[in-house]
Amino acid sequence: MPMKPAFKTKERMAFWNGRRAFVTGAFGLLGSTITEFLVECGAAVVVLQRDHVPTSRLFETGAHGEVAVVRGDFEDFDLVLRTLADYEIETVFHVGAQAIAPIANRAPLPTLRTNILGTAHVLEAARLAPTVKRVLVASSDKAYGDQPVLPYTEDAPLQGRHPYDVSKSCADLLAQAYVKTYKLPVCVTRCGNLYGPGDLNFSRVVPETIKHALAGEAPVIRSDGTFVRDYFFMRDAALGYLTIAENMDRPEIAGQAFNLSTGNGMKVTEIVGAVLRAVGRSDLQPVILNQAKAEIHDQTLSSEKAGRLLGWKPSYTLEEGLAETVEWYKNYFRAQDHAAVASPDALMS
Repeated sequence: MPMKPAFKTKERMAFWNGRRAFVTGAFGLLGSTITEFLVECGAAVVVLQRDHVPTSRLFETGAHGEVAVVRGDFEDFDLVLRTLADYEIETVFHVGAQAIAPIANRAPLPTLRTNILGTAHVLEAARLAPTVKRVLVASSDKAYGDQPVLPYTEDAPLQGRHPYDVSKSCADLLAQAYVKTYKLPVCVTRCGNLYGPGDLNFSRVVPETIKHALAGEAPVIRSDGTFVRDYFFMRDAALGYLTIAENMDRPEIAGQAFNLSTGNGMKVTEIVGAVLRAVGRSDLQPVILNQAKAEIHDQTLSSEKAGRLLGWKPSYTLEEGLAETVEWYKNYFRAQDHAAVASPDALMS
């Protein structure tokens, strides 16, 4: 399925052509898409790479060969500062994080260190780097914690209670502190649950359901199936980031937080049903384990502010996003099967 043509407008191409951008988390689902879009628009992109991730879409799209790669981690303050200075970075997209809530519950300290201290390092390096003009920090809908009123709006208090949620609340507040104290031009983004081509974290409901459905197996729901979330296509999220950055020279935009999501507020059973329809396996019935713990029950976001101030809105319907996503996984698993057959070890096993 081709990318929608509204992506590469003349205005967007003119804005990013030759502009120097730095992306953390560039090998993840969202970061790889942001990087891909920046490269297509002619930006000079620098990415930070801690681990080699051969399955990242950064390699699949060819964007990896078009960017400068700095080896290291954004927990290394000196490395981040040197990178921003050496490459004369103008725009920072800080989307790198430990983003899996169950991992945070099992091992909170690495998550807290990465998401809080790592964000502080990026913000402080940006403050000290004279060429930086705009910084975007990825927070999350989880930063809001449990709220009595849904959907979340940007003026709701940040009150995460579980380790991952707290790490995002803290990172969000740090970004706001750098705006208020140092006048650093920062915008914060709070997105719903991302899905899309290239997500190989099969603990997430969309890729796990697709994997099971393509194998003809019943999908597994770890919660009781009633938890409510927004499901947000990664291309729409990446375009939201670019839209914010393109507007940050406006004085009323820098320093703001923006919800980016669809506001579709679906139960887990509903998104699983939608995925099964997209795969063409509505005959499969999910197995409900009811094992989820330390998670917020209901979350949904209002993106009215982004629409009003930025003119942004999602471009993809759930059906369109899932269709593109399912097609990618079909090709991925087909390639995996071919690779297994071609492997001498596989043939001898």
